[in-house]
Amino acid sequence: MKKHIQRGFRVSRYVFYKETLIDAKEHFWSFIGAFVGIGLITFFHSNALNSHENLFLIGSFGASSVLVYGLIGSPLAQPRNLVGGHVVSAIVGVTINLIFPSTLWIAAPLAVALSIVMMQMTLTLHPPGGATALIAVIGSEKVKALGYMYVISPVLTGSLILLFVALIFNNITSHRKYPSSRPFPRTIKTLKKRLRKTIGTR
Repeated sequence: MKKHIQRGFRVSRYVFYKETLIDAKEHFWSFIGAFVGIGLITFFHSNALNSHENLFLIGSFGASSVLVYGLIGSPLAQPRNLVGGHVVSAIVGVTINLIFPSTLWIAAPLAVALSIVMMQMTLTLHPPGGATALIAVIGSEKVKALGYMYVISPVLTGSLILLFVALIFNNITSHRKYPSSRPFPRTIKTLKKRLRKTIGTR
């Protein structure tokens, strides 16, 4: 047991060290990517949403920016996770808000919890997605009035803007590559298992 704990600590320390050991050029491109991505979202959404609503949504996308511009090799930062995680969570959030429109103490935790499970099931786990689901429930009346249009805009459009900017600025230098070509064994194994189950049920 002690060996397992020590090994886990060594692995965690190595991963943390590796992910944060970034040179000045990496800092520069992370800054530029996040600045342009969030800047474009703010510009396009400022006409449709007021400053208070935009603040909530930038909070959700701001967290995504940390992943897609600062930790581009993370499985949670890949395009499928970025776009899929936000969209799946938005659908969950809007649905829960429609079912429990006046019961915030049930709707808020249920939207976040269910969005996590749905992202796990669809292999689109993206931590900021939890905030996207929560915004659909605790947002202003204008946000709630959007209904499922909330999924299209600002959620889908915003995540696509982040992705578009990431594809440009994360591939400018030879040291950065996005999407990551590094295989993720756990994800691949999960997909294979699901494929076998699907074939087996036919």
